Amino acid sequence: MSKLGDDELALIISSVIDQNDRQSFSLVCKQWLNVEGQTRLSIRVFEPELLHKFLHRFPNLSTFESSKRITNNHLEFIANTCPKLEFLNLKQQSVESQKLDEFDDLLDFDDVGVLAIANGCCKLCKVLFRRRRRIGNVGVISLVKCAQSLSVLDLGRCSLINDSSLEAIGCMNSIRALNLEGCSLVTDKGLSFLATGSSSRTLKRLVLAECDRLTDFGMSLLQGMCCLEELNLAECGPKVTDNGGMAVASIASLKRMNLSWLINVSDITLVAIAGNCRNLVALDLTGCEMITGAGIRALGYHECLESLVLASCYNICWDDVDMVLKCKSLRSIVLDKGLKMWIPMRMQENISRFCQLHWR
Repeated sequence: MSKLGDDELALIISSVIDQNDRQSFSLVCKQWLNVEGQTRLSIRVFEPELLHKFLHRFPNLSTFESSKRITNNHLEFIANTCPKLEFLNLKQQSVESQKLDEFDDLLDFDDVGVLAIANGCCKLCKVLFRRRRRIGNVGVISLVKCAQSLSVLDLGRCSLINDSSLEAIGCMNSIRALNLEGCSLVTDKGLSFLATGSSSRTLKRLVLAECDRLTDFGMSLLQGMCCLEELNLAECGPKVTDNGGMAVASIASLKRMNLSWLINVSDITLVAIAGNCRNLVALDLTGCEMITGAGIRALGYHECLESLVLASCYNICWDDVDMVLKCKSLRSIVLDKGLKMWIPMRMQENISRFCQLHWR
């Protein structure tokens, strides 16, 4: 039998999906080790300080993931070694972020590292920088200009991001999903860039949770986003009222909406949503204190609604819930646990026959 060449080995390992099996494959000999590295497309790194020892084995990576602290030097090395990256996931979970002390935070990458990635990995389609607190506008602007195919960008909890970044993002014609949760420096001006630029014709998912400088005027600008399917306005503050609520309710393409803890949004908004957002499948009204039975009842005739969250909505009663359950498409409903004692167990069991009932 003749010796298998690299091409033949590559064909064999391309059908091996299990990572443990790939690891076993790489242990056979140096040739098999090299082939495994050349054909690997994704990697998750738990010890970035060791990158220089092993990353050169994987020049064809399309996905790189790590939630650990990564320095600018690390990102420069990644950019030089893996120019074919399409998915860069460096988001930190809240637990990981809390573990970093002030010294660790100072060592984490900033705009210098993002610039290296922008210049070296122009094929990026999806970038997650959630909770990387040292990233600023310079890095983001460079990234969106260099990565012409970028469709998903997560900047949640990147507290240095402001309207300057949104001006650059607004010019993109590839962006599909943008997460700005907790970016408290974002204002209505930033939304105007998103709503009037090329992004207004491509954005399908927009997260603005906890962007508490936004007002009703900013909400009115969102009406220009003709393709928007998911909008998260949770905890955007008291400056978003029914005027803003009615504005977003006019976006007929919306399928998912989160209005949690908008304390100045009332039944007026809910009636508008019920009448205009005919494609809506999920609505979260947690903590909307001004919502009453009148607004909830308007949803009873909705034809697409599948999920409804009413936790911490204290001005509704069982009769209101009974009315909304007439919505034949409803599959899940979350009610405030304080209401549980007023609903007989037999009725709760009856509800569960038609949709999932949860208490919060």
